[in-house]
Amino acid sequence: MATLNSSEQPAWQSNPIFEFLASLKLAVVLLAVIIVAAIAGTVYESSFDAKIARAYVYGAPWFNLWLVLLGANLACSALSRWPWRKHHVAFLITHLGIITLLIGSLIGRIWGIEGTITLFKGEPPTNRLLVDERQLRVHDVDGFVKGYPAEFLHHPPTPRHPRDLGPLASGARLSIVDYAPVIEGKLNPKPLSDGGAPALHFAVATAMMNQRLDGWLLADDPQNGTFSMGLANIELKRGNAPAPTSSNGRAGSPGRPPSESEATPKDEEADLEESIFAFSKAPEEQIGHVRTGGSTGAKVRLEQPQNGNKGRVLISLGDKEASFDVAENFGHDVAIAGTPFTLKINDYWADFRIENGKPSSLSEQPNNPAVLVTIRGKGVPASAAATNPHGGAKDLTTTGGPPAMPATGEGTSNHLTLFIADDGSVSYELASRKNGKSSGKLEINKPLPTGWADWQLTIDKTMPHAESSMEFNPISSETASRTADSPDGVRVRIQQNGETIERWAPAGWQISIPTSPSPTMVAYGWRTVSLPIGLELLDFEVKRNEGSDSPAGFKSTVRIITADGETASGSCWMNHPFSYPGNWWHTWTGLTYKISQASWNPENLGQSTVQILRDPGWLLKWIGSLLVVIGVFMMFYLQPYRKQTEGEPITPSAQKQKTTVTTREAVAEITR
Repeated sequence: MATLNSSEQPAWQSNPIFEFLASLKLAVVLLAVIIVAAIAGTVYESSFDAKIARAYVYGAPWFNLWLVLLGANLACSALSRWPWRKHHVAFLITHLGIITLLIGSLIGRIWGIEGTITLFKGEPPTNRLLVDERQLRVHDVDGFVKGYPAEFLHHPPTPRHPRDLGPLASGARLSIVDYAPVIEGKLNPKPLSDGGAPALHFAVATAMMNQRLDGWLLADDPQNGTFSMGLANIELKRGNAPAPTSSNGRAGSPGRPPSESEATPKDEEADLEESIFAFSKAPEEQIGHVRTGGSTGAKVRLEQPQNGNKGRVLISLGDKEASFDVAENFGHDVAIAGTPFTLKINDYWADFRIENGKPSSLSEQPNNPAVLVTIRGKGVPASAAATNPHGGAKDLTTTGGPPAMPATGEGTSNHLTLFIADDGSVSYELASRKNGKSSGKLEINKPLPTGWADWQLTIDKTMPHAESSMEFNPISSETASRTADSPDGVRVRIQQNGETIERWAPAGWQISIPTSPSPTMVAYGWRTVSLPIGLELLDFEVKRNEGSDSPAGFKSTVRIITADGETASGSCWMNHPFSYPGNWWHTWTGLTYKISQASWNPENLGQSTVQILRDPGWLLKWIGSLLVVIGVFMMFYLQPYRKQTEGEPITPSAQKQKTTVTTREAVAEITR
């Protein structure tokens, strides 16, 4: 029990450290800094994202220390009133509420869980939660997987200042020597003496865009067997190109029944929808893709922009012509006069380029203007008239526009399939909107006109036997600004037995680094947390707005499975989560997993991403907030709980405070 002095105040209240922690000046400084930090965090979050705000403010060590000091100041301020009286009740409740709120927040920071899980319908339950924190995971030779924090929002490692992660079980030393915000991965196959798969290196170039793309293809490989240019696709297969087909697009065989496309009358109207790329520098070149029905037979041209505008789109449909200003009609469906079709200008690029298989603009200057339009309406698909002079099976249209699209099942236009035979010879089957279909042999280093604008393809190297191997390198800042989908990455260094090996590890990839006695597997990406429950996607529903394909909402039905074999099911949709366990005391104490709909994949309706949140400090936060409201109400509206007793000391540091309460101290008493 503390010894009381002559003023009936405990001796510990006169301790200088206690007086400092209980002082009003410290409280003012702490609150002022927290207010400034909250403003800065709001600015960071609105200018960048929540992750930046957490890194620099809310999740920074100094901010946690500041909250601990605030809690200590509040506790000491409350203890400085000991022995407490009736008019201290409101003051104590308010301070207790803030302290409870801070404790709840601290518990949530330490033991709380928040992340996402991507589920696929038909797959077994998973419990791997992805947390919004970068981590380097190392599968060491001793069989253990070790995780190292790898957040580099500020002060990233450099070759001159690497981040040392310490020794591994093999005796090798691990460190991170560099960080890149964007990493590009390219296939770089390794030759084999036998086995593996054939590979070839190709390049496609265009003089109109002054651009060259190149890469390796691995035959029949699901990940590395195709190359997408956005406007067209290139694919590599084993074997030889099929023999040329007859003029009706199919190999002749007597007595065979007609196909559905052949049996359908040519003049039957249908719903048509076609997307077409047009280039200002190549008015006779266009690249199209039929989405519904068949080709409209439209010829699209783009006039060169002048005086800072975006030019005009010229449409020719048979003997009808129309002109549309790009800027005025961008994104709108407008009727094409004299025809049953409408036109929509979907996109415009001032300086058109292909970057990572997607159209992009190198600059805002109209160096290579291009436009994407969609033509839709009800009409007769463009019919065949004259055989392609290049010997393909596709015919030119009577309107002079692009050839009609292949029938269902024949594949899409603007597609090049390369074939590599066992003897190393290369052949091709080419489909383009300009030249129709063609096939033949392809010689090394001899250009092949593709018919996709002025793109030409050249094969310069082949491998009869190869295995897949990826090469990763950082991308320049200029290219990175146009490559939003590329991952970031770290450069890892392993030193063992006097040897140094460095490799780039992009996010989402696992790389193998040769070490003794066995290779070390390294992966960089989101930190994963194993939950004590597993989630399985039972169903995913998408509701559409009436009369359109736009989604009105989406819902996931999920099954929860525990380690003890218990199961439970629930559904979640936007702003309607469900919790597990669902009983009231788990929910009110925060000892539950709240499952919310996070995102979905429009191209795969069997995929859904849900957010998992568990906050064991949830109840304390609510209790603390309620106590603060009650305490403030009592201080301002209930007179008995805010009355100051004349002569009561506010701080026990001086004997003269026993008989007089100054105006300054009274203000401090009320404002605390």
